[in-house]
Amino acid sequence: MKAMRGYWGYLAAAALIVAWSRGAESAIILVLSLAVAVYTSFALPVWCGAVNRDGRTYCRKNAAGLLMGCSYRQHRWQKMKMIVLRHKTGSVVQAVFPTAKEKFAGVISVGGLLSAIAAVIVPVFTG
Repeated sequence: MKAMRGYWGYLAAAALIVAWSRGAESAIILVLSLAVAVYTSFALPVWCGAVNRDGRTYCRKNAAGLLMGCSYRQHRWQKMKMIVLRHKTGSVVQAVFPTAKEKFAGVISVGGLLSAIAAVIVPVFTG
C-alpha cells in the first residue's frame, strides 16, 4: 500500500478521463484536473535531473515532482530557474524529462492543465 501512496495522481488522471467521458459537473472536473497538475508538478516520484557541477551530467537522486529538485539545496529550484532564464531553456527538456516516465508525466500534467482550463471555459459558452 505504501508503494501506491506515491502514485495517487494516476488514479486521479483515470478518474478525470472517466469524468470527462460521462459528462460530470465542471466543478468535479476542475478539482480532478488541478489535482493531476499539482501531483505531476510537485509530488510525482521522479529523478532530480538538475545539472551537476561538471555541467555535463544530470542528478539521478530521487525528487518529488517534475518542477522540484532533490534534497540538495542547489538543486531544489534549479529546474524552475532554467525555465525562467532564456539562455538555459535548451537544457530544460533534457533536465526535466530525462526518461520516458517523466515525459509521460509531462503529458499528463499538460493534459490536466488544459482540462482545468476547459472545465472553466466550456460552461461559460454552453450556459
